[in-house]
Amino acid sequence: MSDAQALVDAHHHLWDLDFRPQSWLDEPGHEQIRRTFGPHDLRSAATRPIAGRRLTSTVVVQCIASVPETRDLLALADGDPLIGAVVGWADLTSPAIGDVLDSLLSGPGGRRLRAVRHLVQGEPDPHWLQRPDVEQGLRAVGERGLGYDVLVRDHQLPQAIRLAERLPELPLVLDHAGKPPIARRELADWARRLRTLARHPQVRCKVSGLVTEADHDTWTVDDIRPVWDALLSAFGAERLMFGSDWPVCVLAGGWNRWAATVEELLDGCSGTEVHAVLAGTATAFYHLTPAPTKERPPCS
Repeated sequence: MSDAQALVDAHHHLWDLDFRPQSWLDEPGHEQIRRTFGPHDLRSAATRPIAGRRLTSTVVVQCIASVPETRDLLALADGDPLIGAVVGWADLTSPAIGDVLDSLLSGPGGRRLRAVRHLVQGEPDPHWLQRPDVEQGLRAVGERGLGYDVLVRDHQLPQAIRLAERLPELPLVLDHAGKPPIARRELADWARRLRTLARHPQVRCKVSGLVTEADHDTWTVDDIRPVWDALLSAFGAERLMFGSDWPVCVLAGGWNRWAATVEELLDGCSGTEVHAVLAGTATAFYHLTPAPTKERPPCS
């Protein structure tokens, strides 16, 4: 398959509940995904092409605040050619953060570690990303050539903006577009904050996790389109990347339905823009295999 046919899922999860429990799955509403999910399950679920492209590479992302989970994911990636990169976890507040990252990078599968993430969405401190110990930890991340996945809710976007201002050398990607409140149809504040964040050139954004911010049972592409339009306007296609947030997206339709939605949203985009969203941006950010594309007129 040529690079121009590549499709990168830049955000999915894997977990083995027999080996490493995920306590967040015990919360009500997660019954559909309260089981083990491995790479074979992803291959079985992700069967629909997008713009003629079938899944060729993925980025697996941590779920829990656990270095052992990150080691598990790195070892899994080391033995599975579909997984091109891992977004792991390490305690950003720890004085030993550098040593932990070095150990992960030098261990089994360490060459697949390309970024780290912390679940800031669950931190009550409205300035968590500005804590001196956290900033020091993030500098250690950047010094090792790694990026940082920013997981915040829409009201926490000011933290992401200040992070981008204070650490302009650190590559950042906004997970799930900052979790816009789609179900409430209150996008104005989110869109304003998003535009401010997008002014920082080191920031990329994942077109992922949107269906679970909408009504799980009744959402349509028309509910997602205003978010897509805002993302395209703020970042441009060259700074957006497709992600499924599988298997969490199973709660609101699954991988194939989200793939069909993304294909519809991309209608009218040029080949260059389609390629950026489906492969190019993720390839560059996570240092995957390069993937060129063909030219068409720009998005209408």
